Parts: sequence; structure tokens; C-alpha cells
Amino acid sequence: KKLFLGLFVIVVFLIAGTYIFYAFPFDMGKRVVSVVVKPGDSFSVVADTLVARKVIHGKPLLKAVARWMHLDRSLTPGRYDFTGKNSIATVLAKLARADFVRVKLTVYEGAPIWKTAEILSRALHTDSAALVALNHDSAFLARLDLPCLEGYLFPQTYFLAWGTPLETAVEAMVAMFHQQTDSLLNGPLPGNLTREQVVTLASIIQAEALLPEEMPVISSVYHNRLRRGMKLQADPTVLYGLGDPERPLSRRDLRTDTPYNTYLHKGLPPTPINSPGLAAIQAALRPDSTSYLYFVADGTGHHVFSRTNAEHNRARRRIRRAAHR
Repeated sequence: KKLFLGLFVIVVFLIAGTYIFYAFPFDMGKRVVSVVVKPGDSFSVVADTLVARKVIHGKPLLKAVARWMHLDRSLTPGRYDFTGKNSIATVLAKLARADFVRVKLTVYEGAPIWKTAEILSRALHTDSAALVALNHDSAFLARLDLPCLEGYLFPQTYFLAWGTPLETAVEAMVAMFHQQTDSLLNGPLPGNLTREQVVTLASIIQAEALLPEEMPVISSVYHNRLRRGMKLQADPTVLYGLGDPERPLSRRDLRTDTPYNTYLHKGLPPTPINSPGLAAIQAALRPDSTSYLYFVADGTGHHVFSRTNAEHNRARRRIRRAAHR
């Protein structure tokens, strides 16, 4: 009888525990409660928060099942959002899956570092000046084996855990740059350019080209100019050196001396001027075979390419006349 009674108690306990485990959800309605699991947090601390925020009740059973699932030793840090009805089962399942909030951020092709800093600042709730500071942090750059961050924050959409440190986000972008480009940049490079110079040239191509199909042609113009020792005379580099003002270039701007003014200085600027996409990097590596030395935007997104300065000036006059019709 004692054995039977003992088994009966155990069965009742298991049935009751299972029922409580799945039943009695706490209904929060449309209210969203965020629970942050910090690195090093014990499950007891998290359980206290879940109960205090009225996500769940039944802390003893919650902790007991968490121990059985080994969740008390393997919580993944992050922000977990809860809404609607939550039983012990659904709460533990969310924690076990590491179903934390992921922050979406998109670095777009052609974004200079201060624009990327604004994107990261909004997504990660950091000071936008922090990324610009990292761009000048010699120890951080040495760890990444990079001359600078500009040009190496690969343009793409990223999903990061809420609370991701800025340095970790930057490392993810640089890792994506290497993943996408190392097979290209580790091979033979055109025109005796270094890897860094290819990325710099790609950033200029990215800034100049509105249409991907024109990138190899624009690339050929710059390769031809570099080979002949001509100044690149690239407007985007001048704008970058002036802090990227959102206005047309003036004659005074073209005479303003900065290291990025390719109207005044021969060769490539000292660093990239934005985050070039893969198509721009491929164009920098594989320019079309042309004899073009000049190009001008025609107002439709296309460019008119010329071999001589006389041709170029005629094209400019023709485009100006068309614009005033």
C-alpha cells in the first residue's frame, strides 16, 4: 500500500507539474515587456525579473525546469520581448532558442563613415562620434590589420543582438568585407595597385556611378589617367575632403587644398571615401579596355565618355544646352 501510495503521489505531482508548466499563462494582452539578459546573469536573477515584470508566475517550478534543461548555465545574453499569453513552457522555449531581439541595420553602398556612424548610432544607441573615433584608434585598427575603417565596413543588411557593442558590430562588418572580397583582392592586381589602393579606387567609382553597368567604363578612365600620370579630377574626393557638404561643388572648392583634392594632387587620395559595394570593387579590378580620359554626367544617370579634352568640352556644352531647353 505504501508503495502504491508513493507512486500515486509521484504521478499526481508529475501531472500537476506538467499542467502548471503548460497552463496558467499570464496574459499581458498587447503589452510588450522587455527582459534584458546581461552577460553573466544567473537564471535566478532572470527569473526574478520575469516574475517582477509579470511575464510569468511560479518561480520555483520555472527554476526547477530551467535546471533540468541546463538553462541555468547557458543563458544567451540579449533582449527578450514578451507579449500575449506566456506559460512557463513558452518562456523557457524562447530563452532556450535564444530568441532575442535582433537589431536590423543597413549600411548602403557609397556611405561615408560619418553616414554609417549615424546608422549605427540609431540602431545600437551609441554616440555617432564613437565610430569616427574608432577610425583613428591605432590599437583597434592594428587588431583588424587595417589602415582605416573607411572603405572596409562592407555595405549590407546586418542583424545584430540588441546591446551589441560598437566594436563587435564593426568587426562583423569588416569580417563580411573579407568574406566577400579576399578571393578578389588576394589575386593579381591591375596597374601595380595595392589592395588598399584598389579599395580607394572602388570607392571613387562607387561615388561616381549611378548605373552598375557604367562602373567598368568609369574605372577605365581612372586607370588610364593613373597610367599617364594625370590628376584624377574626381569631384567626390573633393567633396569628401570638405566634409561632404550637400551642395554642388564651386570653383573655390576645387581650389581648396585638402589631401583628398584630386584636382590639386596626383594619384589616389590617402584613404577610401566611402564603403564601396562588390560591383565597384570588381570594376576597379577589371576595368573595360578603353582610351577614355574624361566623362561627364548627362543628367539621366548615364555619362558621356571622351578621349580628348576637346571632345569632353563639346559634350559638356551639349549637355548644358539640352538642360536649358
